[in-house]
Amino acid sequence: MKAIVLHDKHQPLSFEEKVDIPVIGQGEALVKLKAAALNRRDFWIQKGLYAGLKFPIILGSDGSGTVELVGDEWNDAWIGKEVIINPSFSWGEHEAYQGKDFNILGLPQDGTFAEYVKVPLTQLYEKPAHLSFQEAAALPLAGLTSWRALFVKGKLQKGERVLVVGIGSGVASFALLWAVKSGAEVYVTSSKKEKIDKAIEMGALGGVLYTDDDWADQLRNMAEGGFDVIIDGALGNGFAKHIDLANPGCRIVFFGGTASGDLPVLNARKIFWKQISILGTTMGSPADFEAMLSFVNRYQVRPVIDSVYPLKDAELAVRLMDSGNQFGKIILKIAE
Repeated sequence: MKAIVLHDKHQPLSFEEKVDIPVIGQGEALVKLKAAALNRRDFWIQKGLYAGLKFPIILGSDGSGTVELVGDEWNDAWIGKEVIINPSFSWGEHEAYQGKDFNILGLPQDGTFAEYVKVPLTQLYEKPAHLSFQEAAALPLAGLTSWRALFVKGKLQKGERVLVVGIGSGVASFALLWAVKSGAEVYVTSSKKEKIDKAIEMGALGGVLYTDDDWADQLRNMAEGGFDVIIDGALGNGFAKHIDLANPGCRIVFFGGTASGDLPVLNARKIFWKQISILGTTMGSPADFEAMLSFVNRYQVRPVIDSVYPLKDAELAVRLMDSGNQFGKIILKIAE
């Protein structure tokens, strides 16, 4: 099969045409992929800045396609179905946190940047009928991460005011979609005015450039007050400003840490006096994934796609992600 293979850290992604098709076992399915999507995770693995590195590896956590084979004849009903893959493997028994065996498709096991991928049947869900394969491929990792951040950790309610930090990434664009569809008032930050304008087209009420020294004051004036939920995937120096922007009882939810990975010094007195919750989150449980799909189907949500590349150009797609110029998800087209 054709696949994108990473042979070592700091190496370009290699397009190869003679990679072995995965062999499936009991409880597994072979999915013929139509589309895959990039995530920041793929970029960090390529740079060697991710735990549990192993090479060679086929990257890719997100994918959609059709079921080609199953490992058990009593699961034949899956064959031919259009599916998306939940890349959050072995979550564990606790809804509150992932277990010790938790892992994500695309490392340590080969992922979706290929014509075929093998996954446990428990990770398959029927593709929402209103989505194309490319739209469906955009959904799993980023959609699940932002869903859990907003609704499970952030406990977002209709009418609350939300701040999405660093709009433009896949996770942030989903957070904006989810929050707007749920009836929240949403504001954003970005380093680029064009991204703020795009967010406003999608339903945000406003946004500011976090490169401005007074961005937090601008935001407070624009929103005429503070925020009930703040979603941050960067953990930049501006994180400390969230405490001042938070309403009493605010939930500040963070993940990823693409800017620094460390929390800056925070004013603890304001945190306890305003009863602010600062919450970390990672991916999501099977229940979270099912709730997200139900929401997608109910509100006919369509993911935001920035660009589509043929599989052979995966390295160019990663370089676009590296530039930070995209708005929404970057897709690899694998088959018609």
